[in-house]
Amino acid sequence: MHRWPLVILAVLLYAFVALPLVAAPTDVTIKAYNLPKDGGYPHDVAVGADGIVWYTAQRDGKLGRLDPATGKVELTPLGRGAAPHGVVIGPDGAPWVTEGGTNSIVRVDPRTREVKHWYLPEARGYVNLNTLTFDKRGRVWFTGQQGVYGRLDPASGDLKVWDAPRGRGPYGIATTPEGDVYYASLAGSHIARIDLDSGAATIIEPPTKDQGARRVWSDSKGRVWVSEWNSGNVSAFDPKTKSWKTWKLPGERPQTYAVYVDERDKVWLSEWSANAMVRFDPETEKFDVFPSDREGARVRQILGRPGEVWAPESGANRLVVFRAR
Repeated sequence: MHRWPLVILAVLLYAFVALPLVAAPTDVTIKAYNLPKDGGYPHDVAVGADGIVWYTAQRDGKLGRLDPATGKVELTPLGRGAAPHGVVIGPDGAPWVTEGGTNSIVRVDPRTREVKHWYLPEARGYVNLNTLTFDKRGRVWFTGQQGVYGRLDPASGDLKVWDAPRGRGPYGIATTPEGDVYYASLAGSHIARIDLDSGAATIIEPPTKDQGARRVWSDSKGRVWVSEWNSGNVSAFDPKTKSWKTWKLPGERPQTYAVYVDERDKVWLSEWSANAMVRFDPETEKFDVFPSDREGARVRQILGRPGEVWAPESGANRLVVFRAR
């Protein structure tokens, strides 16, 4: 009868030892918002300057809108056969979506919920649209994992699509403060800089072979941060010096999916093998790990605004916000 306290103690000791050997950060508060099953399971997320959060409900073909102040969720169907992937907030304050199911770029009016499509040329067929970004001229650049990238000018309706120099793989895409646009090729294991006038893409090779560059983001200095799915690294390319730096995430076999750089130049990453969000400080070269309290969270994208970092837990059907004090 006296063995039970010892058993319980042994279990607690094992649980303690099994935890990652990284101190839990104390400067961040975390809040989760559960989403409806019909129109939930968010793939990508974006938050506007007004604090309203938009997310893609890929398997239900809808765009979700969360008001964090009330927790209210509203859903906008994107059309028959829709399967939205990426979402960003445009310079007009509206959510813009890469809509893979209908092979189109979509704008949803934030007030009226009117849905407008710009369709890719039929001759292109299915391109598996992934993510999008705006350049400083108000044009949308986007990727298609089947081996394309493209540009839409919403003002004129002009839409162009280019073949990626190494075929399949274009995935994440981002704009630097200087206005340059880079994309990451998951299947091609490289990043590329796009000439905004000609549309030509110049390949830039990361130092780690077959690393699986998945997503990209820029910090305030114009360095391009890359989440490497195959290698478990996060790497940074400095266009000014043409040099790279690379760091391995904590754990034995990390899988680095998404990357986002906040207003303080802290680098946020989603790490699937640890089921965690990770924050990296380039100044101290130290990682903070935030394990999810739900199994199989599967954060596929990270975006934010000053003071907030948002993560869509596609496997747990939640949106989670990290707020730094």
